[in-house]
Amino acid sequence: MTRSRSQSAHDRVLRAALDLFAERGIEATSMDAITQASGVSKATIYNHWANKEALLIEVMLFVNGLDRIPPDPDTGDPCRDIAIVLGRRPPDEFDGVRSRMMPSMVSYSALNREFGEAWRHRVMEPPRQSLKRILRRAIKAGQLPATLDLDTAMALLLGPLMYRHIFQREVSPNAHDIAEEIARTFWKAHALDLRPTLKPVLNPVKSIAAGSKGD
Repeated sequence: MTRSRSQSAHDRVLRAALDLFAERGIEATSMDAITQASGVSKATIYNHWANKEALLIEVMLFVNGLDRIPPDPDTGDPCRDIAIVLGRRPPDEFDGVRSRMMPSMVSYSALNREFGEAWRHRVMEPPRQSLKRILRRAIKAGQLPATLDLDTAMALLLGPLMYRHIFQREVSPNAHDIAEEIARTFWKAHALDLRPTLKPVLNPVKSIAAGSKGD
């Protein structure tokens, strides 16, 4: 299917902004520079995005794969569902550019608190909400205690991933293996019904999309 001129211009701006943010940093990248690099008029750009912050948010959603979030997994095994969500990772094709952008993103978010809050909400909140929905289903089904504090559960589930990202980047163990171990450990510590842990949580070679369909 042929893309519309509007969609083509939208994509060119996203790609140009991504390259400039990664190369120059966010503060040093102006909308004029993005206009020149993309070949798209400033008027057209402002028809798509109200300002640079709105464009930056969409760039971050794009490189983190959050512009195409898969539905919550519901395999019937909450432990498996948790592992699927924890095992999701951004598209490999943007690994390099994400690494180059992150220092600038952290700095920009610290200086622009409203943007920082918007970024955290749009980029970091979706997996938290997905995990909470899985836990609520398990609580309703009597598989987890009704007294389980969801915010504490988020810290227990996401904390190991943050530690790995900050302190073990060079080691880089398989994301699915880490996700399985975190999910199993959490489930054994909190579940009222341990039967779901008797079978493998995930096939390590399965894709995320395939994993959501069950074994």
